Amino acid sequence: MVQKYQSPVRVYKHPFELIMAAYERRFPTCPLIPMFVDSDTVNEFRSEDGAIHIIERRCKLDIDAPRLLKKIAGVDYVYFIQKNSLNSRERTLHIEAHNETFSNRVIINELCCYSVHPENEDWTCFEQSASLDIKSFFGFESTVEKIAMKQYTSNIKKGKEIIEYYLRQLEEEGITFVPRWTPPAAAPSLETSLSCKKPAASLTVVVPDPTLKEGLSGEPLSTPSGAAEPTAGTPDDKLDADYIKRYLGDLTPLQESCLIRLRQWLQETHKGKIPKDEHILRFLRARDFNIDKARETMCQSLTWRKQHQVDYILDTWHPPQVLQDYYAGGWHHHDKDGRPLYVLRLGQMDTKGLVRALGEEALLRYVLSINEEGLRRCEENTKVGRPISSWTCLVDLEGLNMRHLWRPGVKALLRIIEVVEANYPETLGRLLILRAPRVFPVLWTLVSPFIDDNTRRKFLIYAGNDYQGPGGLLDYIDKEIIPDFLSGECMCEVPEGGLVPKSLYRTAEELENEDLKLWTETIYQSASVFKGAPHEILIQIVDASSVITWDFDVCKGDIVFNIYHSKRSPQPPKKDSLGAHSITSPGGNNVQLIDRVWQLGRDYSMVESPLICKEGESVQGSHVTRWPGFYILQWKFHSTPACAATNLPRVDDVLASLQVSSHKCKVMYYTEVIGSEDFRGSMTSLESSHSGFSQLSAATTSSSQSHSSSMISR
Repeated sequence: MVQKYQSPVRVYKHPFELIMAAYERRFPTCPLIPMFVDSDTVNEFRSEDGAIHIIERRCKLDIDAPRLLKKIAGVDYVYFIQKNSLNSRERTLHIEAHNETFSNRVIINELCCYSVHPENEDWTCFEQSASLDIKSFFGFESTVEKIAMKQYTSNIKKGKEIIEYYLRQLEEEGITFVPRWTPPAAAPSLETSLSCKKPAASLTVVVPDPTLKEGLSGEPLSTPSGAAEPTAGTPDDKLDADYIKRYLGDLTPLQESCLIRLRQWLQETHKGKIPKDEHILRFLRARDFNIDKARETMCQSLTWRKQHQVDYILDTWHPPQVLQDYYAGGWHHHDKDGRPLYVLRLGQMDTKGLVRALGEEALLRYVLSINEEGLRRCEENTKVGRPISSWTCLVDLEGLNMRHLWRPGVKALLRIIEVVEANYPETLGRLLILRAPRVFPVLWTLVSPFIDDNTRRKFLIYAGNDYQGPGGLLDYIDKEIIPDFLSGECMCEVPEGGLVPKSLYRTAEELENEDLKLWTETIYQSASVFKGAPHEILIQIVDASSVITWDFDVCKGDIVFNIYHSKRSPQPPKKDSLGAHSITSPGGNNVQLIDRVWQLGRDYSMVESPLICKEGESVQGSHVTRWPGFYILQWKFHSTPACAATNLPRVDDVLASLQVSSHKCKVMYYTEVIGSEDFRGSMTSLESSHSGFSQLSAATTSSSQSHSSSMISR
């Protein structure tokens, strides 16, 4: 497996030339990097005007590896080739490095770049990326990978210290300014080119280190001179070291890399509406920084949020009066770490009465609104102090008894836990369970299997009055804000709960209708797409120059999106078997409109080029119609092209055709027709464009590009 690393862009608040002077001092060897034994210059080129300086070095490294492994490998030192290309005119330095030793077994590549900050010419940016691919190593592939990652991470951490060390050294020598390169006069150009063979104090050639990083722009600087100009001071647009430490906390270099790579993937596939960095980081932490697992769960969560419009729950949904009166929970100041504190008097709450009066879905929606409020409070607390990404929950179980183990109530609780675990990972910083009665172990046995291991480790359980002793509540909450019902001094405004009057109970039919209404209030529709059975929707256009707009997410599989026009209406869809598998299409979520006897070009025509959409992508676009008639939007299964060298099917293709489950895709879509006079370009008129994860999104990219004609955007 190829290991990859991508750094944030690091910023040094020193001019480019001074940073180069500091960096140059680490050659031919650097005492601050014990493994860097020596380096030899193997090739060097300097342009006639001195603006371009390319130097290639052979670096000798003493890797900290077990002696036995070195003996088996037959080497004491490892050699790398490092090529540095300095452009003093553009004020950039590009570094390319690769391993010379064991290059047929291990492939290591590294790219680094120094450049001038796009907004402050007296600052210097640095960025690096690297990849490690161990093909074989005498059966020690896993060991070598761990050693390589450990050493690389260690060097990354030292990078900033090394540059700062040499900057201080320069300052002690009275060097605080190095002049910029200027074009030489025409006459002495030959003399200048000859004198360049000697080190000159006025022309400092520096080779940046792959271990430095400190940046301000969240965008890669592979071509720094043409880097997009970010908005100054906005953490939403930047991802530098200071921003990460201030808003996200202390991350290891590899954790930073995972965050940046997942963030870049989201920018490419969910342009204009990616979640905030702290929310991306929550999913990475929940999956131990496994990018593939975090990406999968986060895409599922974002689709869920979008489908049920969770982003607007605080603004559009108001809890029923029953919840406001009898739900014994509420926010109460913050703990000693600055986390928002939520107090839940579960023992005083009539869970049976709430479920009977409101239904499971209303209770779930209320819990979601609490979590959304928690995210907002975390963000507010971060702005005034250290990074806060989770909250503390204090659960008082006094009064808990067997009536709380009512089966439908426990079922509702498990459902709530399942939804919260999937969509709000790493939001619970600590759970304090107080005054746990004898019946609590029974409830814990039922609930604990549904709670993630990482979350379970955050639970602290106190029986009786143990919370008042050493290691109790005072270790986590200031004395001044301990609620009065826990013998504290602070009046707590959390409702006391109590029994819900039976007059408020509702029938099963009423609750079922209410539950259905709650979760079907969405502008999106879901559809299944099978191999040989696309999903199609019909849009009738009466006035030419109308605008068809769409917004869809590919939840599973890869699909091809097409738009067709026909002068005549297709026949009403029929429920039919799907291809040779004779799978009945589920009613309502797979509709085929184009008749099998219709011919493309005769009965209908294609009005947009086909668009291939990958799993997890979010697609928005619009089409300005040229003719009235019937337009068909089609989502079709995307098949990998078969082998062109032979007409015979491959064995893999035959086996794959037998597995129906691999031939199913899922999409969630919304469409709208807008009059040309009302269309203002892009998605600004499309209602679904407002579902840009308002609570989670940062304005990282803009999706409001003008559309003077038909277009498809991703």
